[in-house]
Amino acid sequence: MVDFDQYSSDYDTALAEGLSISGEDKHYFAGGRLAWLAKCLDKFAVRAESLIDYGCGTGTTTPLFFDLLGVEEIIGLDPSVMSLEVARKAHEIERTKFLHPEEYQPVEETDLVFCNGVFHHIPPKERASTVNYLHRCLRPGGILALWENNPWNPGTRYVMSRIPFDRDAIMLSSMEMRRIVKDCGFEVLRTDFLFIFPRALRFLRWIEPFLSRLPIGGQYQVLCRKY
Repeated sequence: MVDFDQYSSDYDTALAEGLSISGEDKHYFAGGRLAWLAKCLDKFAVRAESLIDYGCGTGTTTPLFFDLLGVEEIIGLDPSVMSLEVARKAHEIERTKFLHPEEYQPVEETDLVFCNGVFHHIPPKERASTVNYLHRCLRPGGILALWENNPWNPGTRYVMSRIPFDRDAIMLSSMEMRRIVKDCGFEVLRTDFLFIFPRALRFLRWIEPFLSRLPIGGQYQVLCRKY
């Protein structure tokens, strides 16, 4: 696995260099993911008060969880100690904690677990055990929102090749992700593909929701519910 401690101070710079070919920055994609997730939660009448951000990094998505999802408390989990230090300094909010996964004991009471771009960094043999860990974090009926980079999108592969910490990642398809979560006791509610058009073609983005079931977007979301 990549040691993200070495990228804790310049993670955003490395990410921005890779994303620059899309014409957008990390805020566009982060906002798009959570806006889509918010619509999905509304559709399934889910009200999430507590959230775990698994693979939170330096915590840049934290404000969006409050603003777009309306959660009341957040626990950010990440194996990078230095990234967690950056997150704590940047988000001194009483309702937010940033912890190493070994510091958090799953207690099956969280409403929503969010995970973005983490599993392609996890060795394939360890992916099921990670999903089991997330399963134990959730209350019965809790929701798991897994976002991953789509290996079938050539643009995504090119972006990842430009990012130092993504170059050697082992991508996984939505079909593989769905299989893993089903085997670990989740019901798959839906799978969506987003981020089809770069900024130069942004006038076409209004049709993206109608194409979200086609495996052509730069990222996909597998939305699951704990039995």
